[in-house]
Amino acid sequence: MVGDPWTDIENDLIVADYFTMLKDDLAGCPYNKARHNRELQDRTGRSKGAIEFKHQNISAVLVGLAQPWIPGYRPALNFQSSLVGAVWRWLERNRGFPAPTKVGRRMHNADPQEELIVRAPPTNSNQPPPDGLEQFMTIAETFNVAGRDERNRALGCAGEECVLAHERRSLDHAGRGDLAKRVQWVSRDVGDGAGYDIASYSPDGQSRLIEVKTTNGWERTPFWISRNELRVSKERPDVWRLFRLWNFARVPCAFELTPPLERHVTLIASSFEARFS
Repeated sequence: MVGDPWTDIENDLIVADYFTMLKDDLAGCPYNKARHNRELQDRTGRSKGAIEFKHQNISAVLVGLAQPWIPGYRPALNFQSSLVGAVWRWLERNRGFPAPTKVGRRMHNADPQEELIVRAPPTNSNQPPPDGLEQFMTIAETFNVAGRDERNRALGCAGEECVLAHERRSLDHAGRGDLAKRVQWVSRDVGDGAGYDIASYSPDGQSRLIEVKTTNGWERTPFWISRNELRVSKERPDVWRLFRLWNFARVPCAFELTPPLERHVTLIASSFEARFS
């Protein structure tokens, strides 16, 4: 048993156990990691250390899959590829995950008193790429996490609502309540074909056309952008902004990208329109 690869049955057991703890963690409910470890030892015959490390492996897989993970289990790379499949199977069977948390509910409801943390984008942080970035990106590409986030309308709407409240609150704090009242949720009230989601303003009255991209994952999670959104970013680079929300299931953080987007990200064609000649 010691040193042997984990079987699919063992992987499914420990992944289910991990998500039980993660749900409690996101909901702010207490849980006993030592008890969970002992129960897994009894069910799998694996050692305490092996189970602890496998929990860290699961955290690393979740980073790649753009999902929240348990902070007490620092992501550890060099995991079996079969573990990725086990985590994905669990997520496919539980598509409602993650459930709203106390923080998430306040942000989803766009509480005007809730502050949004806005930081510099990764491209402006002057820090080297994190260890394992290539492995995380391979997982993200294989399982199309950008497309999964894009299709999650509840997540997308919640992110847009959060940014709408942030823009209004920022203008109020700047003494521009008149502009705050004019901020518009375009994708909801007009339609999603404008190439941006929120029509806002800077305190000096200049327009801000904001496209919101939201993920429960980390700041480097890939995202999907439409041809129309990219076109508007190029036609109106002075006012168009991409507002990237991440870590949304816990405490939402954000950064802005200013056109040209190619200065920050690599744009990869992911689909093609097929027309009959």
